[in-house]
Amino acid sequence: MSTDGDPDDVSDATASFLADHDDGDRVLETVLAVDVDHETWTFDDVDLDSGTFGELVSRGIVTKVDGAYQIAEPAVIESVLTGEDLEARVNDTGPAVDLERFWTSIDLRALAALFGALLVVAGARMTAYRSVFQQGYVVSPGNDPYYFRYWMKDLLTKSSGPTDVGVLTESSGSLFGTRPLAHATNWFLAELLGGGQGAADTVAAWLPVVASIALGVVVYKCTVLLTRDVRVGIASVLVFAVTPIHAVYTGLGFIDHQLHQYLWFGVTLLTLTWFAVDLQRRLEGGTSESGAVREHLQSPATWAVAVVFGLSVAAGIHSWGGSPLLLIPLAAYVALRVAVDARADVSPARANLPLLAGLVLGSALSLALHHRWGWHAEFVSTMPALVLGGSIAVVGLGELWRRLDAHLGGLLALEALVGAGGLYGFRRLQPEDWAEAMARVDDLFFREGATETASLFATEYAVFFGPMYQLGMGFYLALVVLGWVAWVVFRRYEPGWLLVGTYAGYLLVLAGIQVRFAGQLAIPLAVLTGLGLVQLFAVVDLARTPVPFRDAETDARGDASVAADGGSSSRPTISIPDGRKLGYVIGIGVLVFGLSLIYVPGLTANVTYSDSQIEAVGAIDDHADGANRTYPENFVLSEWGDNRMYNHFVNGESQGYGYAQSNYAEFQSTTDPDDWYEQSNGRVGYVVLTDHDGEVAPETAQAQLLENRGAGWNGTTALAHYQAIFVAEDAAAFALVPGATLEVRGSAGENVTVTTEVSVSDESFAYEREVAVGENGRASVTVPYAGEYTLGDRTATVTEADVLNGQSVALEE
Repeated sequence: MSTDGDPDDVSDATASFLADHDDGDRVLETVLAVDVDHETWTFDDVDLDSGTFGELVSRGIVTKVDGAYQIAEPAVIESVLTGEDLEARVNDTGPAVDLERFWTSIDLRALAALFGALLVVAGARMTAYRSVFQQGYVVSPGNDPYYFRYWMKDLLTKSSGPTDVGVLTESSGSLFGTRPLAHATNWFLAELLGGGQGAADTVAAWLPVVASIALGVVVYKCTVLLTRDVRVGIASVLVFAVTPIHAVYTGLGFIDHQLHQYLWFGVTLLTLTWFAVDLQRRLEGGTSESGAVREHLQSPATWAVAVVFGLSVAAGIHSWGGSPLLLIPLAAYVALRVAVDARADVSPARANLPLLAGLVLGSALSLALHHRWGWHAEFVSTMPALVLGGSIAVVGLGELWRRLDAHLGGLLALEALVGAGGLYGFRRLQPEDWAEAMARVDDLFFREGATETASLFATEYAVFFGPMYQLGMGFYLALVVLGWVAWVVFRRYEPGWLLVGTYAGYLLVLAGIQVRFAGQLAIPLAVLTGLGLVQLFAVVDLARTPVPFRDAETDARGDASVAADGGSSSRPTISIPDGRKLGYVIGIGVLVFGLSLIYVPGLTANVTYSDSQIEAVGAIDDHADGANRTYPENFVLSEWGDNRMYNHFVNGESQGYGYAQSNYAEFQSTTDPDDWYEQSNGRVGYVVLTDHDGEVAPETAQAQLLENRGAGWNGTTALAHYQAIFVAEDAAAFALVPGATLEVRGSAGENVTVTTEVSVSDESFAYEREVAVGENGRASVTVPYAGEYTLGDRTATVTEADVLNGQSVALEE
């Protein structure tokens, strides 16, 4: 049966062939591979038996041309193989869907591979499972997640259900100052799960993983749109999955602003990619410039994507404090996109109309949320509108330049002037907002003390190894592909690759300043690394050349067509190599992905809490309950990087760590902890000390408490106000207590010693206090433990109430 080259008939014939042959996909991939490299070819060029080849010809999948052969409709055949173009075909033909064709055209291998890759995404973010779920607690890694848990609990306490949006406007300004959407999303999801502590813990634990899986799907779709190659899409998701810094920042329990900003940033990239690729594919299909742009603008999908883009802009702005930083590459992309549009004789105004419409929506929503609900600072909420104004200006310049046919250097220079003029005008017209913006920049780039403020290329890791440790083994492969992106954008009209290159280059610079931005960099970098990896397989003859590099090879040969398939949206499907090749693929995969994954547990361990620290939490919580202490009497003082965690579980007050940051170092280094207790004015109820590298002076509180248990070992004096409630080699927790005062009689000038046995955390030790008897034959000594104290043959029984209330107890005569 011949199809006579009709696309629908070829599609039906291909689907039928796949249904009739178990190895049909391999057969079609074989002839597609040959067809890509040759305009026409012969039977000898394909590794097929004559019967199978004859069936391809008889079905019209392969046609005869001038004594040779070629595939009738490469784009149609590859779309049937992958199933990627089904949605577009439905949009073009109406609502009727051929369900049989739908199921036969789905690429089950690609779906299975994507599902497996997303499992890797989830698995890489669950390496700290035992550290997160321990001793009945959901222990978020790091310090900042407890800030978000604090506000989630606060909103849940105030709200009456998921529809009670009034709490999003009535809460204090500190909540909605910099990360309003992150807090609102956490609260809303917890309410959907029923509210209460259990729902809050569930959201805190699992939302980062779920958001990462969703972002993995976004990375896949963005990559496939750009490359037309599902193999690259799968590779990119795997690269994204095992990127160490991203896996840590979105790991199990790590509920922070990162998971929100990463996801919305990914959606922004995906929508911008869709705009670029959709127009480019229409142009490559042979349609005239005006016709391609008209079809692009008339497509309902274009405007649906514009709405999603606008939502992502507004959501990104209100997700985190540094959100304006991600509008800078957007503005740069628009400027460069206008230039390449003008160079390709594409109308910048019409080509970028959906993007501008999305910015209008995003600007309006951003400002509305600020003015109606008080979300974020005004200068931040205004930024999308500023980018919109600048974009309109450069689009107008681009349209003028296209008509004048002048050198693009002048256009780029004028665009730079537009940007500089906009910033100057903002500074002059809004000096207060400008000052606040500069203060935010100073906080982002010049704050010291946190690990994330170091450079990606820190000398600590010999410059070269820092990127590998933070971003994985594929980082330098991605840099090579980024160079290729610059070359291909310079050579031809590639707005999609221009987008990825602009964002990747910009974020690379930011990460070079502070490694915190490597998490955002990981998203476009995953696309580049995935493409580079598949090309690496192709170079060693383990895979077909990915479509973008086939395009580049064709362009280098000067072929009039962009690719052998006529620039169609072909997407080579997944195939499994045979024999030795499969071993090589696995070996290279382990080298790239396995070594990257090795770094994930190490980075995660830097922010997780040990068993001893959580046991200290339990001991403090139990003691506070028994002593009926409430905040601030049960405030826990600790290293500032752990402080929110301790206070979250003990008293729920984990909004800040300012007191610990200002006072812990002073306490740790004091040589008189009892005097420090007197000066704290009841502000601290408990202290936790943890082991750290470096020598510790024996007279400091760090040594007296963690090493000597406050019991006067190693020549130190036993302490009066520090009751050990948990002790281990790497952590110790003490309750600060008034202590019971023992009244002692003796000879004037005599030194007397009172002792008791203390048992804490299955560790027993003697507590001894020595005191000099005064001239009146009396002495008093304060002790922090309940128990039986002895002085020679005399004893005194001290109760816990005596210790907590500062009672006096006389030794029996």
